[in-house]
Amino acid sequence: MLTSKEIKTMKAVQGKDYGDIDEVIYVDDDVKYPRLEDLPPKKRKNLMVIKTHAVALACGDCRVLSGLTRELQGPPSFPYIPGGDVSGVVVEIPNEADNCPFKVGDRVAARFMEGPRGALAEFAVIHHAVCEKIPENITFEDAAALAGACPAILLAERIRMGERVLILGAGGGVGSHACQIMRHRGASFIAGVSRTPKRLLEPPLSYHRAIDYTQVDPFKLKEFKEKPFDVILDLSAGGWLKLTRDYEEDLNSIIKPASQGGRFLTITTDTPTFELHSVWPALKLFLLVPLWRALKSRTWARSRLPKYTFAMSLPDTRDVMTKTMDYAAKGELKAVIDPKGPFSFTTEGARKAFRLQESRHIHGKVVIQVSK
Repeated sequence: MLTSKEIKTMKAVQGKDYGDIDEVIYVDDDVKYPRLEDLPPKKRKNLMVIKTHAVALACGDCRVLSGLTRELQGPPSFPYIPGGDVSGVVVEIPNEADNCPFKVGDRVAARFMEGPRGALAEFAVIHHAVCEKIPENITFEDAAALAGACPAILLAERIRMGERVLILGAGGGVGSHACQIMRHRGASFIAGVSRTPKRLLEPPLSYHRAIDYTQVDPFKLKEFKEKPFDVILDLSAGGWLKLTRDYEEDLNSIIKPASQGGRFLTITTDTPTFELHSVWPALKLFLLVPLWRALKSRTWARSRLPKYTFAMSLPDTRDVMTKTMDYAAKGELKAVIDPKGPFSFTTEGARKAFRLQESRHIHGKVVIQVSK
């Protein structure tokens, strides 16, 4: 068997340009091995090379390929290797990594830092600051899914004992994991909104109530208006606009106002897709609009609207990964992978995975198995 120093090329998924997934995604058997010695010493001291076992896709993977945010999120050049949330085995650590907490042979999972790229290959470079060892009872596929579900931990830990929670987009990658931690944190009632409500009631999700949004508008349900929620977690986009519609029409809301502790959390914009080509529109979308809503909901509208919080960012530290793996090790968090996967590490498999992610009708995380 070749050592990492002897390997020259590897198999990897390639994105050759912006455009339709079936036209730009393919697998190449002759991609250059990502050697750390080719990087500047200051940069490589925080990096490691792993032999990849599994990769979980995220919304950002499809957004990058669409070209809708090319000036802000586009890869440095084409072709590039997509994918960022990954699991595998450490095969190379740089000599400069004096404080690296990992060693060759460790089973690890990592999320991406600079952007969702570089993971869908036989070998991948990861940053050890957003990496953690995989518990013995967790598979590589589950570990990749959990790495991609890290935002669920930060959102779920905002929930307090006894609170009633409504999750919009409850069956996706974040919702499928957030509900589990909320339950362990003592949420008294968790309702989920999805087009497949039956699945939400089954383990490990085990929502107390499930609503099919194609049949019922949860914002108009009498039972919710009579006993409003403490928290709404919007993972589907557009929830705040529906709430403000009720506010403007002077209708009873399904969530308590800020003056009574009501909170609205989201990691999405008002629409599931958006187009950005410069810094100013991005600042408006991700900074100014959320700040305005946060201010309004905490001051003159606090008697009618819940506190608005746009909780999109993740810290560039290991804490979240450590918490995620700890929850999984104790059995309090089970990885939820879309039953159509894990997908094969082939051109056809990669395209199927990306098309499913692009559809936004996902049951858990979309995972590609790179190596058994």
